[in-house]
Amino acid sequence: MSKDVMLLKEYRICMPLTVEEYRVGQLYTISKHSHQESDTGEGVEVLRSETHCDPKLGQGHFSEKRLHLASKLPSWARSFIPRIFYITEKARNYYPYTVTEYTCSFLPKFSVHIETKYEDNCGTNDNVFRVEKEKCKVEVDYVDISSDDVPERHYKMTEDLKRFSSMKTGRGPLQTGWWKKSRPVMCSYKLVRVQFEVFGLQSRVEQYIHKVIRDVLLVGHRQAFAWVDEWYSMSLEDVRTFESQMQTATNQKFGCQEA
Repeated sequence: MSKDVMLLKEYRICMPLTVEEYRVGQLYTISKHSHQESDTGEGVEVLRSETHCDPKLGQGHFSEKRLHLASKLPSWARSFIPRIFYITEKARNYYPYTVTEYTCSFLPKFSVHIETKYEDNCGTNDNVFRVEKEKCKVEVDYVDISSDDVPERHYKMTEDLKRFSSMKTGRGPLQTGWWKKSRPVMCSYKLVRVQFEVFGLQSRVEQYIHKVIRDVLLVGHRQAFAWVDEWYSMSLEDVRTFESQMQTATNQKFGCQEA
C-alpha cells in the first residue's frame, strides 16, 4: 500500500433508540459519567461550554475540556510521561454530526480526530463519511453493546444490557443479534484518526489509543441505554440544565470557577 494512503478506523455502534432520543441521552450520559470520573486531581475539567455557529453546519455547541488521566495509563506509558499532564478535548456538536479533537499537553505530535454521524439504521451505510477511497483505507469495527466484553473495572450488573429492561420504554433486554429485529434502532458512526509521530513508539501508542477509544465507546453507549429511564422524560432544555449543573459540580472538584 502506498505510504500516501491514510489509515482510518470506523466504529459502528447500534442503539435501541432513535437519533432524536439519543440526542438527549448522549448529553446526559457524558455529563453524568464525567462527574463520576472526576475525583480530586483526576477526571474531567470543563474550560468552555458555549453555543457556536458554523457557516456551513449552522448552529451548534462548542466545548473544551481537560482530561486528567495519568493514573489510568499503563505502567509502560507512566514511565516516560510527566506526573502531571492532561489531554485537551475540543468538541463541536452540530447534531447529528460532531467533530472531536484530542491533543496532549506535552506531546505536540500526538492527536486524535473523531468525526461522528448518527443515523436511524443498523449500521448499513458503508460510506457515511464519503471517504475518498483512493486516499484512505478504512477499517470497520462493529461494537456490540450487549455482547462485547467490558473491561472488568467498568462492569456493573445494572449496566449489563443482556439483563437490563427499561421501565419507561419497554425496551431490553438485548440478546445476541438484537439490532436485526429491534425497533427503533440507530447507529453511531465514528471515524477515528490517531497520529503519534514518535519514532519507536508510534505503532504501540496508536494501537493502545484505539483500544482505549473502543473501550470508552462500548462503556459509554452501554451506559446511555442503561440510564435511559433517568433521561428519557427530559427535554433538550432539561438536559442542558443538567449538563450545566454537572459542569459546575465537576469543576468544584478541581477548585475551578465555572467556565
